[in-house]
Amino acid sequence: MSAPVIELRDVHVRYKARNSTLFRPQYVNALDGVSLCVKRGQTLGIVGESGSGKSTAAKVLVGLERPTSGIVLFGGEPLISFTAGVRRRLGRIVSVVFQDPATALNARMSTRDALLDPMQVHHVGNSADREKRVRELVDMVGLPQSALGAFPGQLSGGQRQRVAIARALALDPQIIIADEPTSALDVSVRAQILNLLTDLKNQLGLGMVFISHDIQTVRYLCDEIAVMNAGRIVEYGSAASVFDSPSNEYTRTLLSAAPSLLAPRTFS
Repeated sequence: MSAPVIELRDVHVRYKARNSTLFRPQYVNALDGVSLCVKRGQTLGIVGESGSGKSTAAKVLVGLERPTSGIVLFGGEPLISFTAGVRRRLGRIVSVVFQDPATALNARMSTRDALLDPMQVHHVGNSADREKRVRELVDMVGLPQSALGAFPGQLSGGQRQRVAIARALALDPQIIIADEPTSALDVSVRAQILNLLTDLKNQLGLGMVFISHDIQTVRYLCDEIAVMNAGRIVEYGSAASVFDSPSNEYTRTLLSAAPSLLAPRTFS
């Protein structure tokens, strides 16, 4: 069994509340003792309603949020500092696919420039190597080579998200964190993007964290599921066990919600 690439141990993130005062400070626990791990070749789903803490967990996983307490490990080593240099190193290991590709992509950058940018920032290869990698990436996500000259406004929502996925793969990361990657897309293309993510995970041996409020979509995609409520993980286990025998009332409430248009995956 592979070792975790990222691991959180009893992580707490606490913010000062808006109604806090100098003499009577009040705090909100965005994360309250969260422990989880992400391995290569597996997909972890983090599911919960708005405000449950799943996006804060994602920020901790990519090194953008420093825990108030607890331990974050990358490759088994504790993450002590959160300097720009450390974040740059983590950027080679973990990439993010954001919710809305229309805002995640620079409207003034062509697809080629958007894919070249992370490689140039991290000084990966020479000009010829980077150009070759760009062409490989558009093939990998199912876009035609003609898309390289297009700007985001000239692409459909599904095509923009494919560009965003290609950009996330540019540095050959070990982990992809997908934060609600289909919620801004038309229903007709959601399944295509989910299938693409699954195929890429299997093809490249990626670890993946899929964050969503839709537990049925998470069921379709994920090997393990962490259900979050009020900053805590209230259920954590294999997708099969969470769906077949949920132990928490909140999980049962999510499962009783309207079913997704996607058919659930069959477990052997």
